[in-house]
Formats: sequence, C-alpha cells, structure tokens
Amino acid sequence: MNLNKTFVAVQDASRKLLALSDEEINRILLAVADAAMEQADFILAENRKDLDRMDPANPKYDRLKLTEDRLQGIAADMRNVATLPSPLGRVLKENILPNGLKIKRISVPFGVIGIIYEARPNVSFDVFSLCLKSGNACILKGGSDADCSNRAIVSVIHQVLEHFNVDPHVVELLPADREATAELLHANGYVDLIIPRGSSSLINFVRQNATIPVIETGAGVCHAFFDLYGDANRGAAIINNAKTRRVSVCNALDCLIIDQNRLVDLPDLCQPMHASNVMIYADAPAYSALQGKYPAELLQPATEDCYGREFLDYKMAIKTVASIQEAMAHIRQYSSKHSECIITEDKKRAEQFCRDVDAACVYVNAPTSFTDGAQFGLGAEIGISTQKLHARGPMALEEITTYKWIIEGEGQIRS
Repeated sequence: MNLNKTFVAVQDASRKLLALSDEEINRILLAVADAAMEQADFILAENRKDLDRMDPANPKYDRLKLTEDRLQGIAADMRNVATLPSPLGRVLKENILPNGLKIKRISVPFGVIGIIYEARPNVSFDVFSLCLKSGNACILKGGSDADCSNRAIVSVIHQVLEHFNVDPHVVELLPADREATAELLHANGYVDLIIPRGSSSLINFVRQNATIPVIETGAGVCHAFFDLYGDANRGAAIINNAKTRRVSVCNALDCLIIDQNRLVDLPDLCQPMHASNVMIYADAPAYSALQGKYPAELLQPATEDCYGREFLDYKMAIKTVASIQEAMAHIRQYSSKHSECIITEDKKRAEQFCRDVDAACVYVNAPTSFTDGAQFGLGAEIGISTQKLHARGPMALEEITTYKWIIEGEGQIRS
C-alpha cells in the first residue's frame, strides 16, 4: 500500500482552505450538522453493522454505539463550533523594534492533522468540525471496529463539501488496517501533527513509532481522594457521578483513595454505585469496611494490577492511605496525568493538592467527569492532552493552531 497520493491530495486541499472565509466555513458546518440528521437512518444502519460484530459486554461497545439522541448531540456540537470565533489570524503579540521593523505573531493552522482513534465514530464528526473551523485538513485513521460507521459519516461530509465546491480531500479516511497506520506515522513532509485518541497501548505505540510530532491524548487513569475533612454526602454524589456517568470515557473514575480515619464513611460513599453494579476492588482496610455493607458479589480484594488501570467499565479500585501526602504519592505513581480530584472542606489541603498534583485537570469537590471541551466552554474537543508541550487538557480550536511571525519593514537592512 502506498498512500502518498492521498497525502499529497490532503496537503493540497489544506492550502485551499486558507482562502475560505469564516462565514463560508460556518455555513459548511451548519450544513453538515443538518445532513447528519437528514441521513441519520443511513448512519445508524451502518453503525449497526459495526455493533453486530462486537460483543455488547465489550467496554468499547458504548463508545461505538450511535443513537439518534447521540447524533443530535453531535449535530448540536457542530452548530456550536460554527458560533465560535475563528481562532485564525489573531494577533498574539506585536511590537515595533528600535530599528522601525513592525513585528507581530499571528495564529495560523497547523496544515494537515492526522487523527488515529479506535471505536469512536463520533470522533469523525468532532475532528472534522474543529479542523475545518481552524483551517486544518484532517486525515482520519479509525479502527476496523467502527469502519462502516466512519465511512458513512465521511461520505455525508463529502457530499456537503462537494455541494459547496470545497475539495473533499480536506477530510480523508484511511483504510482501517495497520499498514495505513504505519504510513501515516511516517508521512513526513505531508502531515504536520498526529493526535492519537484511545487506549494507553495505542498512544504508546504512536509515540514510539511516529516520525512526526505527536500530541498524546486519551488515556485517563483518574483518582478521587476522599480527604480527612471530606463531606460524605457531597463525596458520595461526586464519586458516583465520576464513576458511573459514562464508564467508557477517559474522564471516568478508576480509583477512590480514602483517608483511613474516614473508612467508617466508605459504605455510604459507595452505596450509590450499587445501583449501577459497580465492581469494587478494595485493599484490606477498605474491604473490611465494606464487608457486609456492599454486595458480596460486587466486592473483591484488590491486587497490585488494580492500581494504575484504566477500567473503562463498571469497575473501581479503592486505596486506603494514612495522609494526604500518601494519597498524592499514590497518584504520582499511578496517574496518567489526566484528571485528579480531592473531596475536602479544608481550603489549605485543597490548595496543597492543587499545587502538588501533576495533572492536566485538578478538581476540588467536583467529579472528573467534567473534563471535556464542551463543559469547559471550548465547544467540541479534539482530545484531552496529557502532556505538557503545546497543549494540556481539553484541546479545542486554539490548541490546534500554531503561529507565525509577520515582519514589516521599510528597507531596513541588518548591520
């Protein structure tokens, strides 16, 4: 397989995007949102083909599944992106030098962004809308699990682009095989940036094999620390929401850390999760506190493998600690630096946690489920960056632009 012709076509299309006005881009986004709903039956039928090949017990099944309600939400996100101000052409910095040169730094697109993702067909719409709004062409490399869904979505997008006389290569879906992944990771000179979205194994593979810049996103091993001074009622609601709102996403809670002096409250903290049949893997002190007070069939002793694990399922580990320092040490050892939470009524301990915990998003008395571009007021998101270079946390329009310097002179020469 040789995808160079495809990469060249996408690169050419990305240059043509520079001539589109923000108003034209917004009209296209609104038209794609309308088309997604008008062709919902087609998209859902193709999605059903993918679902029929997957075991419903697979944690990926929920991420793969599209419904009319979810399509309505996706369309609403695209319409929302159309309302956002353009991230392009913003003057980030300007100055007049002593020699009279006028210098300014302005925001510009990356050019071509490659996205590698697993069983998440909504990503196809999200990435397209954000890339188009920010003037980027995108190359989508979805997994075989969602290939029918992704091809249906991209065909709908292409129909709209052709209607507006826009080069459809501004969004390209690669074959769902590993050879295509390998070519994309080595598309030097054609692709400006790779963003992987999915499991830690996918992200590690991309980071280790790509020869073009990568922004790591997705893997979320998230903790909530119920502090010595935590409010039990508030804590129960936060923990339940973080764990059960949607288990297959990267901001879902994986490990509850509890101060040993608050073990008496542990049954009440876990009680709401019983309704969702959450399996709990508890260390010895937590197991003793829950024994007889949480369903026996949903309670197991924790092993070392339970910590640092992104469950993506109705499962959660519990770790008992003697101090806030020990809680933060546990987070340092096992966190993916995505989202971490403390539940406490002590302001100084909250400040200490926020200062010392190294993560993209740190919460005080709120669940990690809020780590989301739309929830942060950014519109849709292209992913959650867990690294520190360029972007960190929810990545939206501003994070998928870069900048260049414009220097205006009047004949000055350098001595």
